[in-house]
Order: sequence, then C-alpha cells, then structure tokens
Amino acid sequence: SAKTSPLVALENVQPFSTEGLCSLLENVSGLTVHEDFRLEMRPETSTAIVTLLKSIDAEKFVKFCTENNQLRKLNVTAKLLERTHSIKAENIPGGVSTDHITVYFENVSNVGGPKVDVQLLPEEHLAITTFYSPKGKA
Repeated sequence: SAKTSPLVALENVQPFSTEGLCSLLENVSGLTVHEDFRLEMRPETSTAIVTLLKSIDAEKFVKFCTENNQLRKLNVTAKLLERTHSIKAENIPGGVSTDHITVYFENVSNVGGPKVDVQLLPEEHLAITTFYSPKGKA
C-alpha cells in the first residue's frame, strides 16, 4: 500500500555473501534481483536491507519470509521497516555541497523525492535530509 515502506530488514544473515543471499531470496520467493528487489548487506549488524521495487507488497513479502521453512531453518528473520521523513547520510566527503546532496536524494532511482531541508554538517561528515513525503531510505 502507499503507506507501507518498500524496505524490509532481514536479520541473522551473517553466514551469507550478498550474492548468496540474493540467490536464496530468488529461489524461495520467485523474485528477481535488480528487477524486483535490491539488497544491501549490513555486516556490522548481521542484517540486510531489501528494497522492493515495482509494486511488490512488502507486508506479504515479510509474511512469506517468516513462514518459509528454508529461511526459518537458517534463522533468517524479516521485519518491515517504517517509512521515514528524514535520513542521515554518513561519511560525506569534504567539499560536497548541499546542492549535490539535494540532487542525489531527489533522484527517484535512489528512492528519493522532494525535500523540505538538507542540513550539511561537514565537520561530522554527515547530512540530514528531510522529505516532504516519506520516500527516503530508512
């Protein structure tokens, strides 16, 4: 639905590489990486973020993952991430302008959209972007 985030967190994915987890998800879900979903591994927290593309129902995807025997045997859990109005981008290189960040996060292919504000904190190498509608990444 329009109110549901297209982002799903998969937890306990430490034994997988990006390619391995993508293959597993393709095999158990019938979805195709790059066409139906994108995957970003977060090894520091043993999680992966699945961005569902097109109009795939995230709530159904989470339910499917929760009920899938193969994922359950591997102790992989899934939860829906909430939509957010603001994101924090870290490790911003010195010399990057607010305009550059604005253009990046307005780009729909980056799951972006119109913004209210971009606050650049160069001394901390981060930026906080606030969106008019909650289309930013979680």
